[in-house]
Amino acid sequence: YYHAHVTQPLIWEQLWELGVDISVGQVNRIITEGKDRFHEEKEAILRVGLEISGHINVDDTGARHQGKNGYCTHIGNELFAWFKSTESKSRMNFLELLRAGRSEYAITTRALDYMSAQKLPKVQLERLAACGKSVFEDQATWKAALESLDFTDERHIRIATEGALLGSIVEQGHMNPGLVIVSDDAGQFDILLHALCWVHAERAVNKLVGFNDAQIEALEAIRSRIWEFYADLKAYKKEPCEKERAELERRFDEIFSTRTCYEGLNQALKRIRKNRSELLLVLDRPDIPLHNNTSERDIREYVKKRKISGSTRSDPGRRCRDTFTSLKKTCRKLKVSFFEYLTDRVSGRNAIPPLADLMRGRARESPG
Repeated sequence: YYHAHVTQPLIWEQLWELGVDISVGQVNRIITEGKDRFHEEKEAILRVGLEISGHINVDDTGARHQGKNGYCTHIGNELFAWFKSTESKSRMNFLELLRAGRSEYAITTRALDYMSAQKLPKVQLERLAACGKSVFEDQATWKAALESLDFTDERHIRIATEGALLGSIVEQGHMNPGLVIVSDDAGQFDILLHALCWVHAERAVNKLVGFNDAQIEALEAIRSRIWEFYADLKAYKKEPCEKERAELERRFDEIFSTRTCYEGLNQALKRIRKNRSELLLVLDRPDIPLHNNTSERDIREYVKKRKISGSTRSDPGRRCRDTFTSLKKTCRKLKVSFFEYLTDRVSGRNAIPPLADLMRGRARESPG
């Protein structure tokens, strides 16, 4: 079911053909019940991944559950892949996922700075700063604190909660403080050090169609310059130097300030130029990727399963789909046979070390 994406009815049918007397319900129970050790190993993957990684790629896709629309968020890089299905894809949801199973909220300098940047009223900021408690153990404690501080506006509650989640993640040491989040420019991922995918950014130009020879020529010229610039960014990642950095910054400004005969193209270049700092973060951090292809490839595993088996109907089924997709993709990245991994865990031999330990070992072996 998890290794080869075979549906439950087909598994039952093949067992029946082989003479195995088993009910459909029992097949479902074997696949979805009693998987706590797998769930625990999956959660350890994210906790360790956030600690040892210099960057993560993130993305999401649709994940219907019990007949309602939902979303599955992917977090990963070259060491791991982690999936979680929820009802929302908001920034608050993403921050809750980054807590990696922890429950606290924290009022820190970083949290208050975030709230201020999101324009939380000054009076509310002062109340939080003076509340006399910096860490709140769980959601119930946090909600009670907000009520006691007279937070009633939904927007104010949302901003304060996002800030407290961010404070918990960063200041409590749950992740590498230099972690970069690489995304396709979806707003919920725009936190901490944020880098944008060049492939997605260029689509603003690629989707345009010229309506005369002059516009077609302008489009082709700009696209050629963008991809030449991209190739030079790749070369810079291998051998960074200050002189080349200054030249790349100059060329970025030159390319994306170009005025052409095609106003639609001018507006697309202007939009890309607004994301200058996120597209050029690679100049400061040559270790990060220029694109979000890792998430794009990883999330296809979930999409393939969704196309074959449809949406999930039970909470254990949804949790198992997330867990085993995470374990399978992580095994692939660590060069571990997923079939051998499952056999090892189900048999109780446990000869294969925990995947989180293998991730730490691979991180130590990686150069830099």
